[in-house]
Amino acid sequence: MMNRDRLKKLAAEERFIPGIYNYCDRWCERCPQTSHCLNFSLSEEEFSDPETKDIRNKAFWNKLSGILGETMELLRESAKEWGVDLETLDSTGDIENLRLKNRAAENHLLCRAAKSYTDMAKDWFEGRETLLLETAAAAREGVSLEEAIEVIRWYQYFISAKVMRAVRGKIDEEEERFDEFPSDSDGSAKIALIAMDRSISAWAVIRHYAGDDDERVMEIIVFLDGLKQAMEKTFPNARSFIRPGFDRVDQNQ
Repeated sequence: MMNRDRLKKLAAEERFIPGIYNYCDRWCERCPQTSHCLNFSLSEEEFSDPETKDIRNKAFWNKLSGILGETMELLRESAKEWGVDLETLDSTGDIENLRLKNRAAENHLLCRAAKSYTDMAKDWFEGRETLLLETAAAAREGVSLEEAIEVIRWYQYFISAKVMRAVRGKIDEEEERFDEFPSDSDGSAKIALIAMDRSISAWAVIRHYAGDDDERVMEIIVFLDGLKQAMEKTFPNARSFIRPGFDRVDQNQ
C-alpha cells in the first residue's frame, strides 16, 4: 500500500497539472491527458492487481480504505500546517448549514431537470438496449450507433451530478464571494454543458435508427437542449471557464 512519503513524492512531480481532475468527465479511457493526472496515476499504481480493480472483491475495498486513511492523515497534516483546526469545523451549526445548502441545491430547478433527464434516458433504454446493440453490430459502417449508446450511457448520470455540483457551488460562492478565484461552479457547469453537447449529438444518432420511437427521442433531445440553455443562462461565464490541461488561454484576449 502506498505510504504518505510516496504519495507526497508522486504529487510533487512536475508532469502533473494541478486540479486537472476537477473538471474532467471521468472517462479516463478516452482522455489524452492521463499522463498529467495525479488521480489517474494513483489509480493505476494502487489498483494494478486485477483483484483490487474488482468492486465485488474484498481486496478492492481494503485498498480503497487504506488510501482513504492515508489521505485523511495528509489532510490533517496540511491543515495543521495552515493553522486550521478540522475538529472545530464539525459544529452542529456548520452541519445544519451544509444540510440546508444541500437541500436548496437538490430542490433547484436545474438539478431537478437534470435528474429528470437521467430518468428519461434510463426509461428509454430499458427494453431497447439489446435490440439497439444488435443493430449496431450490423451497422459498423456509416453512423456509429454503438458509439452513440456508449456516449449517452456514460453521461446519463454524470450530467445530473455535475449540475448539482455547479448549483451547490454557486450557493456557496454567492454567500462567501471568493471573487479572486476562478469559479468552481462555472467549471462544473462547463463540463456539464460539454456532456450535454455530446449527449445531444449522440441522441441525434439514435434518432437515425429510432423508427417508431422517433417522437420520444425528439422529446429527450428537446428537453436536454432546454436544460443546456437554462444552464448557460444561469452560468453565463461557464463556457469561457479555462479547465486546467484541457482548455487553452487565448493570449490575444
